[in-house]
Amino acid sequence: MTPGLQEARLYGILDLGYVAERDAMTIARQMLLGGVQLLQLRAKNMRPPQICPLARDLASLCRAHRVPLLLNDHPELVQETGAQGAHVGQDDLSVAEARALAGESAIIGKSTHSLEQIAAAGQEKPDYAGFGPLFATPTKRDYPPIGLVNITEAQRLVSLPVFCIGGIKLDNLSKVLAAGAQRVVIVSGILQAPDPQAYCQACRGILSGKS
Repeated sequence: MTPGLQEARLYGILDLGYVAERDAMTIARQMLLGGVQLLQLRAKNMRPPQICPLARDLASLCRAHRVPLLLNDHPELVQETGAQGAHVGQDDLSVAEARALAGESAIIGKSTHSLEQIAAAGQEKPDYAGFGPLFATPTKRDYPPIGLVNITEAQRLVSLPVFCIGGIKLDNLSKVLAAGAQRVVIVSGILQAPDPQAYCQACRGILSGKS
């Protein structure tokens, strides 16, 4: 288990579908100051040569905050940019293929959208799994929401951290935790907040049981 990954509760995604590239570093800094414990760069519409400069800057910023930076879909850029890992989806490379490209010490995460998929992911031995989307979300248009009923079972099926994802926001976070979630990924809620730092701090408060 990667040090710190087991303790992580709040995973933020810097999605350039929501944030202009010119604002990415500012928003990332606010997310880190607010208490995000994992940060992913998601740049679906950018090619690797465009991603690399920003990823390098983000990796440096994340190192200063002792927070891992993960790249969505691009394990081949991990070593080149100084990121600490990558995240792959169901239709992407296998965990083994991603790890071969990113390096043996890299963090590799895997998306899952059902109990069957998370059980299969456990056999691939990623460092963590994403489970969702719990609610309808623009970032997962191709996947119907799976709701809250299988969260506890999903966590029971694998011996690795499970991050619930998909439509989770500050106003439904308590409900997600009450359904058994231990870790969450939040995207649009953070990125569309007037004050991303304060938003992340509020989420961390709920996750730690202080609110």
